Amino acid sequence: MCYNGPVKKVISFDLDGTIVDGAYGNMVWLEGIPEKYAERYAVPVGDAKRAVKSAYDSIGEADLLWYDIDYWVRRFGLAVRPEDLLDEYVDHIRLLPHVAEVVRELRGKYMLVIASNAARPFVEKELYCTGLERCFSHIVSATSDLRMVKKEERFYRELCRLLGVSPAEMAHVGDHAVFDVEVPLRVGIDAFLYDPAAPRNGRILHDFRELLDRL
Repeated sequence: MCYNGPVKKVISFDLDGTIVDGAYGNMVWLEGIPEKYAERYAVPVGDAKRAVKSAYDSIGEADLLWYDIDYWVRRFGLAVRPEDLLDEYVDHIRLLPHVAEVVRELRGKYMLVIASNAARPFVEKELYCTGLERCFSHIVSATSDLRMVKKEERFYRELCRLLGVSPAEMAHVGDHAVFDVEVPLRVGIDAFLYDPAAPRNGRILHDFRELLDRL
């Protein structure tokens, strides 16, 4: 199925769950930090995981602090540098199926952009380790660079302003039904949800290669 409309100039992509799987982030947030917490407070790892998860939930993904690893290291008083924690789990950074071939095919036709809620240290580490960092002309961390979360329409408006395009000239791909689809659609940006398990409709990508036929 193809969409007719203004010619697209920019394709922006979420990162975790779209370009790479969620393993790296999960290892840092749900394994690494709890393990350091367990060492710091001499408690079982299971107890540490519950305490850390409860603290995350008390903040929530709509808050900038939720994405700030420096904040959590300070809050928990952990004896580790955030950059060392990020380096510890790089073996878990993995591209999702067909991403590399699709990105490289689109690179010569569109301006490609990463637009992620992840903090910039995560984004840069993941793109570097996948070898795709040179495929993207702009890398934007909503939380680090613009101090907002993608749930806000003003994020996408500001992104268009920074890139010098109208919303109609841009498409966005991500795995969050609200942050990556509902919000950009309200701004006038074409948006597609990457979710291999979702019911089929015109805005769902079950296979990343389907994006080539939607643009």
